[in-house]
Amino acid sequence: MTRVPIDRSTTLDDVRAAVRDWVDAHVPDPWRAAAAQGGRAAIRAVRPRADYEAWYPTFADSGLAVPTWPVEYSGLDLAIEQARAADDVLAPYNLGRLNPLGINSVAPPLFNHGTEEQRLRFLPPLVRNEEKWCQLLSEPGAGSDLASLATRAVRDGEEWVISGQKVWTTWAHFSDFAICLTRTDPDVPKRKGLTYFVVDLHAPGVDVRPLRHIGGEIDFNEVYLDEVRVPDFYRIGDAGDGWRVANATLTGERRMVSGGGQGGFDRIGGSGMDAIIRRAAELGRTTDPHLRQRIAALYSEEQIRRWTNQRVADSGGKAGPAVASIGKIHNGAMNQRIQLLATDLLGANATAWEGAPTAGPEAWADAMPYEVKGMLRSRANTIEGGTTEVNRNILGETVLGLPREPDPFREAAWKDVPRS
Repeated sequence: MTRVPIDRSTTLDDVRAAVRDWVDAHVPDPWRAAAAQGGRAAIRAVRPRADYEAWYPTFADSGLAVPTWPVEYSGLDLAIEQARAADDVLAPYNLGRLNPLGINSVAPPLFNHGTEEQRLRFLPPLVRNEEKWCQLLSEPGAGSDLASLATRAVRDGEEWVISGQKVWTTWAHFSDFAICLTRTDPDVPKRKGLTYFVVDLHAPGVDVRPLRHIGGEIDFNEVYLDEVRVPDFYRIGDAGDGWRVANATLTGERRMVSGGGQGGFDRIGGSGMDAIIRRAAELGRTTDPHLRQRIAALYSEEQIRRWTNQRVADSGGKAGPAVASIGKIHNGAMNQRIQLLATDLLGANATAWEGAPTAGPEAWADAMPYEVKGMLRSRANTIEGGTTEVNRNILGETVLGLPREPDPFREAAWKDVPRS
């Protein structure tokens, strides 16, 4: 165990010193040299993904991967400003957190609604990336209106039997566990008859089918659940209280896709503005006044998004869950504009490139320019994590106090609500 010897009583200067000592002792020399010489691009050149995954438990065991979490769950129990100081030291080494859906979407409901036994069982291997996670939420007939979902869970003694279909499940094809929202009571209104479970994706009856997206790669999956037996220990929260539990996941997911500064993704798909500026210089496009104006505007907007997210993170949760919807709306649309700019830099090369599309989708995807892949992937940014329209409704109702959208079936039993 290589836990960094710091706690809430440690001064900020001592936090920084302790983290620097840990970096010197545990981050491989070639990675540190690359960080000093060429930043993230140089690090990626000497650090294959497999090497990083093999080393990653060392990072997790230090407590620095989740520094504000309690020690018993693989954290350091640091205050937010201490965690910020630690992250500032780590930043040059590009030590990204693996298992982001686990950290951002699974941990919040476990902390808020799980039992101590569940937290001890699931959180430490999650942090170490030993058990990878995804989320079984959306269904073919329940996307924007998630609460209308139809996947059923029926109790059978000390187990539950789950049957149904989920779709757009990110990374299910290499995950071990999933959080899953199910319907356990069809005789009450749709939000009151839901229950939240952990599902072992290696259990009998689970069928994961990859979906290749427009960029030629596989991120999403459809998952069929055919009488999958789940122990009651895997139920998080009370039966029928799943909607409240799931909102912890939804808030965490929205914060994750709100951009840099909240511990999630800077973007889902494509490059950031620093990389785009370098690419514009490589292509000789920096003298174009129109492009220069677009670059400056989006660079400024990206920085503002990051600073805003940092203020939210520094609030320690006092900013409220609505800020997740604000960040999600802004970052999704902003990232689409950023990736469109990256593609525009290529000119005609963005629409025609060398390759062999007839050789199959893998060859077609491999030949596609990185900027085009990022632009195509970014089209999902305003859908995933709750559509922009849904998040605007959340803000209108919870922040501005506007009346709810009319729903004649809001208090009707789920079984009586028309569905596609």
